[in-house]
Amino acid sequence: MPHRIAVVGTGYVGLVCGACFARLGHSVVCVDRDAGKIASIEAGEIPIFEPGLEDLVTAERAAGRLTFTTDTAAAVRASEAVFIAVGTPPEPKTGNPDLTAVMAVADAVLDAVDGFTVLVTKSTVPVGTARRLEARILERQGIDVAVTSNPEFLREGNAVHDFLEAERIVVGSRDRRAADLMESLYRPLIDRGSVLMVTTPETSELVKHASNAFLSTKIAFINEMARLCEKVGADVEMVAHGMGLDARIGPRFLKPGPGYGGSCFPKDALALANAARDAGSPLSIVETVLSSNNWHKHAMVTKIADAVGGLDGRRIGVLGIAFKSGTDDVREAPALTIISELVKGGARVTAFDPQAMENARPLLNGIGYAEQAAEVAEGADAVVILTEWPEFRDLDFAAMRARMRRPVLIDLRNLVEPDRAEAAGLALHPLGKAARI
Repeated sequence: MPHRIAVVGTGYVGLVCGACFARLGHSVVCVDRDAGKIASIEAGEIPIFEPGLEDLVTAERAAGRLTFTTDTAAAVRASEAVFIAVGTPPEPKTGNPDLTAVMAVADAVLDAVDGFTVLVTKSTVPVGTARRLEARILERQGIDVAVTSNPEFLREGNAVHDFLEAERIVVGSRDRRAADLMESLYRPLIDRGSVLMVTTPETSELVKHASNAFLSTKIAFINEMARLCEKVGADVEMVAHGMGLDARIGPRFLKPGPGYGGSCFPKDALALANAARDAGSPLSIVETVLSSNNWHKHAMVTKIADAVGGLDGRRIGVLGIAFKSGTDDVREAPALTIISELVKGGARVTAFDPQAMENARPLLNGIGYAEQAAEVAEGADAVVILTEWPEFRDLDFAAMRARMRRPVLIDLRNLVEPDRAEAAGLALHPLGKAARI
């Protein structure tokens, strides 16, 4: 059964969710107070790089199921459910999610509702947010609004797939009417095998943070194992493979790299740790993971310095700035820390990323940018791979070697086959296993 939905916020989560709900057959209006952004989207300019999203937005707009507006009140009055999908950036002092935008949207919704409305938090919010929203509703008279938690589990670079082929749909509400509406909204996915979990808002809010904190733990663990493997002469990829054969552990998120980043893992783990301390039940494992991930990024700088005999005056080519492949997102990207530390150490850095350079420019000072991947090798003492873009695996390494001052390839994603590096005349320094020099 088609429903009428408003999604407030046309950022990463809001735009993906709005377009995907339209694909499920619902009538969706996406709201943003930025008139320029709305105009750009309506002109076909998608503000984020996400595979499949541009085609999806175009198709659903053409079908008449997806529209855009700056008029929050009109969108709310016309909708059965309003999804809050605005940003919750970490507060500078505490690291806790800043709920200013969430609360502002909630107030705008409460000002405009006409009849029973489900107010859904799709933004990632700390546990207890639903109770804060419910308290706001109780302060008003004569409105019928049910608060519901519905966290997103979208991987950047795979977001459209993750929505339309969801493994699980988590709904937290104290109102049966709201839970029934949410089930109806997601019915096409449930009928295709997505698991619907209906619970309390507090449990729903924690599922999101706990999931990301646990995945962060797996990444931090295998990164620590990678550093140990280098010290004792083991191969971290074989260690990970052996671990992953145990069904209780599994192979996913056991691939070493320069550290985890993005808009979710660092922020969510910190928010969970802070919430746990505030509740009087500290999560020492999560707090250690946060420290471990930060330390690991600095350890990668040391690894690079050791490979080139110090940083001062060295020319370093960097391949990859985005926190992962398939996205232009540089939020909390390990590359930002690593590149900044290389520059502080006196290195001259030239970087390339297929999608993320424009987003990186305001955040990185004192570096150059290449128009093509191979150009970072020009006069370089080393080339460092920081993001696992598939095209980096298939570069012409012999041609790159000819442009380099010294033949050092530091592969912090273990993309390059050792035999290819050796055939190109490169000394390969992978992560978590022996160098091929």
